Amino acid sequence: MATTLIPKTTAGVGKTILSVRNLHKLFKTPEGNDLLVLDNINLDLAEGEIVALLGRSGSGKSTLLRCLIGLISPSSGEVRYRNRLVTGPMPGMAMVFQSFALFPWLTVLENVELGLETMGVPEGERRRRALAAIDLIGLDGFESAYPKELSGGMRQRVGFARALVTNPDVLLMDEPFSALDVLTAENLRTELLDLWETRRIPTKAILMVTHNIEEAVLMADRVLILSSNPGRIISNEQIDLPRPRDRKDSAFLARVETIYRAMTTPIATVVGAVGVESEHTSLGMRLPEADVAQIIGLIEQVESGSGQGRGDLPALAAGMQLDVDDLFPLIDAAELLGFAQIREGDINLLPEGVKLARSDIQERKVIFAEHLINRVPLIAHIRRVLSTRPDHRAPRERFLTELEDFMGTEEATRTLDTAIEWGRYAELFEYDAREGRLRLPENGG
Repeated sequence: MATTLIPKTTAGVGKTILSVRNLHKLFKTPEGNDLLVLDNINLDLAEGEIVALLGRSGSGKSTLLRCLIGLISPSSGEVRYRNRLVTGPMPGMAMVFQSFALFPWLTVLENVELGLETMGVPEGERRRRALAAIDLIGLDGFESAYPKELSGGMRQRVGFARALVTNPDVLLMDEPFSALDVLTAENLRTELLDLWETRRIPTKAILMVTHNIEEAVLMADRVLILSSNPGRIISNEQIDLPRPRDRKDSAFLARVETIYRAMTTPIATVVGAVGVESEHTSLGMRLPEADVAQIIGLIEQVESGSGQGRGDLPALAAGMQLDVDDLFPLIDAAELLGFAQIREGDINLLPEGVKLARSDIQERKVIFAEHLINRVPLIAHIRRVLSTRPDHRAPRERFLTELEDFMGTEEATRTLDTAIEWGRYAELFEYDAREGRLRLPENGG
């Protein structure tokens, strides 16, 4: 049973405005099996604080956000807003989505008015509040424009205006800056924080999902870190830095380093999870969605960076311009394959990782193949099946069906796709996408 962690609120903030107790969320796979996405989530959000949710892919961050606002129901447990049970969307909470979610046939003004219209606000009041929100968010003059006429940053401003026009107590944000270019995202973050600090918006608490560690430290008073498969809160990091925050300040960098450490601590150590090791030695082991070229590129970067085969993850992420969703699958793959060890925010190359980085292309393939056979049961299984068949061929669906005994169809498909890519690079087998069949290389591999 996972350890229950109820993140405490920051000292000096107000009363609890949103609370979650013992929340679990399961989805049914196409095969009718239960897939646990969120496990025993407990948290409090207080007036006067910004909280960021961080986690790797598969941690259920967006699912949790949708449970909080009432778009989906938890399988068990409860969500309460101002001590009222959340059973569906309710006044007082609003959400900003990653994908803008604007109606293309409506103008900026009409998109912003939409939420008020569904609340039954009279037309005159609706128009007044929408115009005020548009002005507040910096879109004055674009009221009659359609979404296709706007840049990505301006479309997201419409999303913020549409959320803020309802005067929400709680503003939930699902990776609101991730679809924007770097400069636009930085500008919009700064403006939102300015609105928050000067109390020009009615919002009393903000909960945001992000995959950018620096963004979390820049904006949040607390950072909640979720584990993956299933999502559990494994750490609650206080960010007690005055605003505005300087990314180059030593205290800022120290908080970033702390979060990297927390996110690279083995999950069994954090939550006492049962069965973690057995999952990593079985056919049903989930493979990180990592491209071979990028895995090798990461290893080369670490080997050449210090000359000692060691790298600091925050510096590595900055240098390679990678966020959590890009970097962590690569380091997970490097560790899984026995090329590196990840500990407390650092990556250390093992002797085989150094050897891989210094080898030529053909030597790398041989090394990679050996590690795949020894460390990835699925790839060893595929190779074994192909070797024992008279024609050395097998349909892809055969292996997908086996994987679906361990995980849902979507995850099984993704894992098999990764295994096929890795195996093809190492020349352990070939794949004909038109026929959907795997086969041994003609030279026997």
